[in-house]
Amino acid sequence: MAKTLQDIQKLIKDEGILMVDFKLTDIDGRWRHLSIPAQNLNESIMEHGIGFDGSNYGYAPVENSDMVFIPVLDSAVIDPYTEIPTLSMIGDVKVIDLPNNRPFDQYPRNVAIRALDYMKELGVADQMIIGPEYEFYIFDQVKYNTSYNNMFTEIKTSQASFQAGDDDNNNGYQVRPGAGYHNSLPTDIRNDLRSQMCLSMEDFGIKVKYHHPEVGGSGQMEIEVELGDMLKLADDTMSAKYVIKNEAVAYGATATFMPKPLASEAGNGMHVHMLLFKDGKPVFYGEDGYAQLNETAHYFMGGLLEHARSICAITNPSTNSYKRLVPGFEAPVTIGYAMSNRSAVIRIPAYAKTPETKRFELRNPDATCNPYYAYAAILMAGLDGIKKKIDPHERGWGPYDFNLYTLSEEEKAKLTGLPTSLDEAVAELEKDHDYLTAGGVFPERLIEQIIARCKKASAAISKLPHPAEFEMYYDI
Repeated sequence: MAKTLQDIQKLIKDEGILMVDFKLTDIDGRWRHLSIPAQNLNESIMEHGIGFDGSNYGYAPVENSDMVFIPVLDSAVIDPYTEIPTLSMIGDVKVIDLPNNRPFDQYPRNVAIRALDYMKELGVADQMIIGPEYEFYIFDQVKYNTSYNNMFTEIKTSQASFQAGDDDNNNGYQVRPGAGYHNSLPTDIRNDLRSQMCLSMEDFGIKVKYHHPEVGGSGQMEIEVELGDMLKLADDTMSAKYVIKNEAVAYGATATFMPKPLASEAGNGMHVHMLLFKDGKPVFYGEDGYAQLNETAHYFMGGLLEHARSICAITNPSTNSYKRLVPGFEAPVTIGYAMSNRSAVIRIPAYAKTPETKRFELRNPDATCNPYYAYAAILMAGLDGIKKKIDPHERGWGPYDFNLYTLSEEEKAKLTGLPTSLDEAVAELEKDHDYLTAGGVFPERLIEQIIARCKKASAAISKLPHPAEFEMYYDI
């Protein structure tokens, strides 16, 4: 049920709220915020918005960097992480214009909204349903330094086998590398913390499916949420990361969504399940098709696979992302599709058998992405596949219902892989992004800005000496 300003004002009064906090998303997918006294939330703000300088959020320059945001009332939630009673809301951003303000076309939430509108205009579907899986590590302590004469990272986590000799924290229940999956108590030392994360996520309106320890034995966790509307799940992804990180801090720990914080352990992905509906009916189900997916579903997968290499610059936009996308850790490395094959980019869950749940998941994304851009780009790639009738089987992308790691080197050479670096992904995006700009969904200047920021990050990392280089080359 949509909330009105009167609903929010009553909530403020009933709960003794003193501040209203607005959270806005920058180009990289980080929340930034601004707070006002609760009594100042009025009709004028809902009509005219609150002004701010958008030039500091990383977007491409516009003719007027003075922008306003309009509160999204349905997103209102009492923030449990502030001492002062605070009501939190996200905002939709507009550019100041005459006679009326207009939506800022580069703002992440507006891009996602435009992608959904484009899908409806094509007549393909009227709803995109997604379900992201949140993988992350919980550590006791993280130290790092990147000064010019002192570069190091030090991670402490009492459940890891590398701390078995720590007299202060060792209780004998350390987890071996790669052996963390579904460990039970007392080895699962983060069970209560994950439960609290899930309860707090529910308070934020996020429907949790389950939580459990993941494969990484040094503190990897997973929380999976129920399937839902794409725009709502994009909002929820921002909220979930906020909750998970703040709950970890409250427990005296720290959580990270970095794709590969530890070289010898499994990386953190954010697999995205997806299906489409039109007039309340599933678009992808086909009883006689491969994995009970019809022609439209295969075309959608074909679009994802056709653009898999370029979409990585949006779904995997960090240099660290490509340290996860390597063989041997259940991470996808091959452009292809299959049932239950975790090394293929697209996996079709065998357990989803009903028409309303029949779907597939894209396994390469990670949570360093801006979720609004990532989910919109996934939709745009799939729609391009439907428009162009890209058949993944005819293109030789599967189905790969066998272990790709056991193929001969000759057979492996025939496969197409994901980019192995951010530079490679950016080069693909530079030459392949027309499917994103179709329908005015991704503005060209936004694509240019994403490319420029990725190149800048990659160049910065490439210039830094790595401690391993001292081990390899210092004595030559």
